[in-house]
Amino acid sequence: MAQAGKPHVLRISQELDIPNVFLWNMGASGFMSFKHSRNQIKQCLTFLKDPSNEIAANNKNLDSMMEWIPGMKGAQVRDLSKFIKTKDQADSMADSSEGDLERASKASAVIFHTFDALEGEVLSSVSPMFQKVYSIGPLQLLMDQISDDRYDSIECNLWNEEPECIKWLDSKEPNSVIYINFGSTTVMSAEQLVELAWGLANSNHNFLWITRPDLIIGDTAVLPPEFLLETKGRGFIASWCPQEQVLNHQSTGGFITHCGWNSIVESISAGIPMICWPFFGEHFVNCRKSCNEWGIGVELSSNFRRDEVEKLVEELMSGQKGKNMKEKAMEWKKISEEAASPNGSSSFNLNNMVNEVFLLSKN
Repeated sequence: MAQAGKPHVLRISQELDIPNVFLWNMGASGFMSFKHSRNQIKQCLTFLKDPSNEIAANNKNLDSMMEWIPGMKGAQVRDLSKFIKTKDQADSMADSSEGDLERASKASAVIFHTFDALEGEVLSSVSPMFQKVYSIGPLQLLMDQISDDRYDSIECNLWNEEPECIKWLDSKEPNSVIYINFGSTTVMSAEQLVELAWGLANSNHNFLWITRPDLIIGDTAVLPPEFLLETKGRGFIASWCPQEQVLNHQSTGGFITHCGWNSIVESISAGIPMICWPFFGEHFVNCRKSCNEWGIGVELSSNFRRDEVEKLVEELMSGQKGKNMKEKAMEWKKISEEAASPNGSSSFNLNNMVNEVFLLSKN
């Protein structure tokens, strides 16, 4: 098995005449946005020729519908990829995605980290593109069923976790903490850091905020001393944390996220509604799905100000819309658990993959 984008693995497996299964660690909808990247460029040619258009003209182009993409009904240009905003970036992304697609088309099978109930329509459109397609997820719920404790020491984090944040969560009331984490690669400006900080402070809600040392573009993430004084006792700042444990903690009531697919799936699995701040790539598709289709998210503007942060946090944690989102998130949590159960769709697909790809190849 190999992650998509590793050409040497496919070459070696072909030389040894053994099965090769590609893992796309993204949703089927995110994959479709990359699949059609060149078509996006053709459809938006006028915009791409002049990315310095007036804001109103840009927004009109970004709001245009992309109904021609199978399984992506209602998608807008802005949903599909931030990279299409300049032609050079789009060409580079398209070249890379085409190489990945060509290799994946030669693989014995392709796995998407998703589950049937979440992206069934898009998966139906994806399936004809490859020899075999299996939706297997949420992976962490499937892994939790492994009883062998020899795997407990295996960690995939790029940063050291700070377990003290869990003790801090233990001291808070149920559903009282908003959790903020933008993943391992997303960055923001110093101004955005300050605006987010004061938005959190003004909301008067408890928060757990992950601020990596490299979170700020070209600088170190330093929060204003006045902010730290203002939020003392109701805020916890950490450089990294055990995210799955945080999301499943009873004190966590909401999640401000960059919409990376792992974060989306982990939030769904924990039944946690989200404030979505997509940054690049398929994040925009994940955001649209979460907000407009699955009913578990609200979007934060790309150039947000503190009053918007305050309003959305208050809405998510205390408002009627937040309550509705929480109910929907809990429904998706139950559905995801069913998919990963021994008799669920993902377990069924995993067994089928082993039998149809690996075992049959030995006969």
